[in-house]
Amino acid sequence: MPRNAHIVTIGIDLGKNTFHVVGFDATGAIILRKKRSRNQLEQSLANVPLCLIGMEACAGAHHLGRKLEKLGHQVRLLPAQYVKPYLKGHKNDFRDAEAIAEAAQRPTMRFVPLKSAEQLDLQALHRVRSRLVTQRTAVINQIRGLLLERGLPVRQGAAALRLALPQILSMLSDNLSPRVVRLIQDLAEDWRFLERRVASITKEIDELADQDPHCRRLMSAPGVGPIISSAMIAAIGTGDAFHKGRDFAAWLGLVPKQISTGDRTIVGRISRRGNRYLRTLFIQEARAVLLRRQSWPRHGFGAWLEAASKRLHSNVLVVALAAKLARLAWSMLAKGRDYDANFMGHAA
Repeated sequence: MPRNAHIVTIGIDLGKNTFHVVGFDATGAIILRKKRSRNQLEQSLANVPLCLIGMEACAGAHHLGRKLEKLGHQVRLLPAQYVKPYLKGHKNDFRDAEAIAEAAQRPTMRFVPLKSAEQLDLQALHRVRSRLVTQRTAVINQIRGLLLERGLPVRQGAAALRLALPQILSMLSDNLSPRVVRLIQDLAEDWRFLERRVASITKEIDELADQDPHCRRLMSAPGVGPIISSAMIAAIGTGDAFHKGRDFAAWLGLVPKQISTGDRTIVGRISRRGNRYLRTLFIQEARAVLLRRQSWPRHGFGAWLEAASKRLHSNVLVVALAAKLARLAWSMLAKGRDYDANFMGHAA
């Protein structure tokens, strides 16, 4: 580093064990270019004058970002897709760090807020629960497939299979060999184990949601329960990263993809960007609201829903309602309001 140079911006390309660091001075010249191990990184940055540090929002970024903020640095996390346009030449780790530092300085760049340790804990619960639910569904489908291959169809749904399975396995049938019966019994035991795990984590999420004031506020909205409210808090905190509800709905991927050129605007299907898990939860919430038609007049958006149900295809209506519910949820969270049908009907 030159004697009179002063680091203004640092970009860090994160890795599991090694980190590539590039630093700029006030003129944009590179005056720092180092490779650091995980143990060396924090110590080396503690000796650097306070500056802006940019990192991609990936695994470990939030933990490291909180540590660097404690040292006094200004930390900005960037979505990886927003860093790519600043990459010059062939990709390598130092060029990635340089592109991160470039992007972190842009005044119009969108940044990812640092997650607290509590948010990461809640996010971990949701990710583990989601994996267990997927595994449970796979086990149920495998049991159903094995029975169907032997001419024993079971009505659709986990509850129907749960009721029919003991009777099927107890029957003396030429269709099921002892080996297959044993395999299905083992799969049924896997199913019961996964059910217990899912129930245990769901109970923990419910307890955390009941204790959190933001979750309780969100749960006053139609169709919102502990799962969706806690998932939203884990993903966006209090929603400060978004200027309005439509920005949040767009981040979820619930708004149409738009391609405009000249005076021509083409609007396509939903973009499906952002948090897929949270988007799925909002769509499930919308389906739950649509099933309870008798409750529509009590909602602030009841009149809109009645009119939209007459002109939109059912699947389009689900997505449109999910986008509206996402905007309502953000408004409640960002403005600190409980659900009020009279007020929210205009705020959305």
